[in-house]
Amino acid sequence: MLEVPGRQCRGLLMPDGTKMQHPLGSLRTRIADPNVCFICSWENCAMSLRTFKKAFGAVAVAGAMSLALAGAAQAADLKLAMSSPPTSMDPHFYNLFSNINVSEHMFDSLIKMDPDSRIIPGLAESWKMVNNLTWEFKIRKGVKFHDGSELTTEDVAWSLDRPATIQNSPGKFDVYTKAIINKKIIDKYTIQLTTNQPYPLMLNDLTSIFIVQKKATQGLGSDDFAQGKGMVGTGPFKFVSYARDDRVELVRNNDYWGPKPAWDKVTLRFIPNPATRLAALLSGDVQAIENVPTPDLPKVRSDPKLSFFSKISHRVIYLYFDAKRDKSPYVTTKEGQPMDKNPLKDARVRNAISMAINRQGIKDRLMEGLSEPTDNLVPPTLFGYNPNLKTVKYDPDGARKLLAEAGYPNGFGVTLHTPNNRYVNDEKIAQTIAQNLTRVGIATKVEGMPMATYSSKGIKHEWSFGLLGWGAQTGEVSSPLRALLACEDSKKGFGTTNWGEYCNPKMDVVLEKALATVDDGERSRLLQEATAIAIRDGGIIPIHQQVTTWATQKGIVYVPRTDERTYAHNFKPQ
Repeated sequence: MLEVPGRQCRGLLMPDGTKMQHPLGSLRTRIADPNVCFICSWENCAMSLRTFKKAFGAVAVAGAMSLALAGAAQAADLKLAMSSPPTSMDPHFYNLFSNINVSEHMFDSLIKMDPDSRIIPGLAESWKMVNNLTWEFKIRKGVKFHDGSELTTEDVAWSLDRPATIQNSPGKFDVYTKAIINKKIIDKYTIQLTTNQPYPLMLNDLTSIFIVQKKATQGLGSDDFAQGKGMVGTGPFKFVSYARDDRVELVRNNDYWGPKPAWDKVTLRFIPNPATRLAALLSGDVQAIENVPTPDLPKVRSDPKLSFFSKISHRVIYLYFDAKRDKSPYVTTKEGQPMDKNPLKDARVRNAISMAINRQGIKDRLMEGLSEPTDNLVPPTLFGYNPNLKTVKYDPDGARKLLAEAGYPNGFGVTLHTPNNRYVNDEKIAQTIAQNLTRVGIATKVEGMPMATYSSKGIKHEWSFGLLGWGAQTGEVSSPLRALLACEDSKKGFGTTNWGEYCNPKMDVVLEKALATVDDGERSRLLQEATAIAIRDGGIIPIHQQVTTWATQKGIVYVPRTDERTYAHNFKPQ
C-alpha cells in the first residue's frame, strides 16, 4: 500500500539502515513496509514503475498506486481514549508522561525516537560534532508553524532556554538542557550548542524538549496554554480546544513536514477508569484505547470486532522511600504510634521490603502475564542495562531475618501512597504489595488518589513510602539514574523526581563520570556500576517493567512503542 503525499525522501532506506541514492523525482510514495521508501515524480512514473515492478511485481504496483490515489480523497475522524489527563497544556511545564503524550500531537522536538527508542531526525535534519564540546544542528527548511510562519533557529534557542524559566513545576524539563552552556545561532537553519564537558547524551536529551514558537509564547504563563494561548507548534495536528480532565480536540495540520496523519479530526478523550474506557471502545464511542484492563485481556484478544497490540515498555514500576528524615510522617509502630526513628533510612529494611514482594505473583495473578519482574531500571534493550542484577527472589523468611538484623524483629507500620489512575493496576499493585509486607511484620495501609493530587504532594516529599513509574524516555539508564536516584541538585538537574530524597554520593560520582564519557563501552560499564550501587543500597525497589497495551476497532492498526506513548498520527486505517 502506498501513501501520497508523504514525507520528502531522497532515496531508498534499506532494511539494514543504509540509504541508496535514487535518480527519480521528489514526490514520495511509501510502501507499507516502513523500512522501504520509494521516490517518484508523476512525470517520471513510467521509468519509476518499470524499476519498481522489477523489484516488487507489476500487480502490487498497480494495486498500490490505485489505493494511494483513492486514499488521498478519504477523510476520517478518530476518537482516542487515554488513561490519564494532562496536568498542563504547556509543553515545558511538567515532565510527566500524560503531558508529553498530549503535547507530541502539536509540537515536535529536534530529535525523535522511533517505536523501538532509536534516535531518528526530527526538526533537525542533520547534526555533527564540531569538537568535543560543540554540536551543530541543521534544522529543516520550510517547516511551518500552525500559523503559517516559518520555524527558525530563533525559535529553537528560545525553546531550549524556556524550560529553566518555568515556575512551580513539579518536575522540570531543564534536566535535559542543563548541560548546554551556550547557544550560537549561525543562520536561520543552523545552531551550535556547547557544553562545558563532553556530553554524549545531547541527542537523547533533545528528544524531550518540544520546540515552541517564540513570538507566540513570550510573556505567557503555563496556565495561559489551557486557554489556547501559545499552542502554536509544528506538529501533525493543530490545537482546537481543551476541556480539563475531559478532552482535547485537534485538526490535521495539512502543512506538516512529516508523514500526513490519516485523520482530519482527532479527539483525545481522558477516561481514567479502565472499565469505562473499554466500554467506550466496545460501544463505538471511541475507536481506540490505551491500557486495556488486564481482567478483560482474554475477551479483547478473542473479540473479532477488535484488534489488540502490546509491547514491553521501558517504564519501570518501583517503590521509593523517605530516606532522609529521622521521623517520617507515615511511619508508625504496628499499633499506630509515631516512631522516633525512621526504619526506612536503613538499607537492610529497604532490601527486606524487596525480598518480601512476590513479583512473579503480581505478574501471573494481577497483570495477566503482561509485566516483566526486574531488579533493573530499564529493559535489556536499552543502553546501560545491567545483566548482573538478577530479580530479587520472593523470600518472606529472609525478609523477616533482615528486619530482625536491622532492629525491627516485630516490624512496624507504614502507609503506602499510590496513584490510582496512572499506571496499569497501580493501586491494585500497591494493595498486593501491602499484603506481602504485612505478612512479614510491616503492617501496611494503602492510600490511592488521582495522579494530579499524588504528584503535587509527592514532589514536596510528603509521603514516607510510595509507588511510582518512570520511563527512560531518553533511551538509556542515565535517565532514571539522574532523575530518581541522584542526590537532589538543581544546578546539575539531578534528583528531579527523587521524591524520597535518597542520596548516595558514591553513586553520583560514578554517574557524573559516565555522563562525561564519550566511549560507549566505558560509559555503559559506568552506568551499570552506578545502577548496581543504587539498587543494592535499596535506593528504590524496582517491581517490574510494564507491558503496554492498545486496542482498536477492527480496521485500525497501531505500531506499539517501547516508550508507551499513544499518538493519534500512528493509528492508521487498514
